[in-house]
Amino acid sequence: MSDFAVTIYHNPRCGTSRNTLAMIRASGVEPTVVEYLKTGWTKAQIKDLAAAAGAPVRDLLRAKEPLVAELKLDGPEVTDDALLAAMVEHPILVNRPIVVTPKGTRLCRPSEVVLDLLETPPESFTKEDGEVVTAAR
Repeated sequence: MSDFAVTIYHNPRCGTSRNTLAMIRASGVEPTVVEYLKTGWTKAQIKDLAAAAGAPVRDLLRAKEPLVAELKLDGPEVTDDALLAAMVEHPILVNRPIVVTPKGTRLCRPSEVVLDLLETPPESFTKEDGEVVTAAR
């Protein structure tokens, strides 16, 4: 196994998250897996991940989650502080998976985004749905 440190913020019920985790493992790395639905979030964690990814906090909001509309979080007037408070209270609102490696931090949607973050990505990988993805060399 490699010393290349990888952390994945993971939801095991999400196919994209499962595929991303499998790609990381196929690269020869056993990542730190944070099941954020169990551990929860802090505002600082979410802000730091967004900053590291070079993305606004809103980009980490899972817009397709029905709770977003129910809580009226989908409007442009909703502040980052309000989004962060909602994400901390309802961890399901954070989009997944988020992967952190020495090469960067990214929301890995689609799952093959993770290949750019790995030290030695697998040459090819077959997703759960049978789609084959290959790493750019």
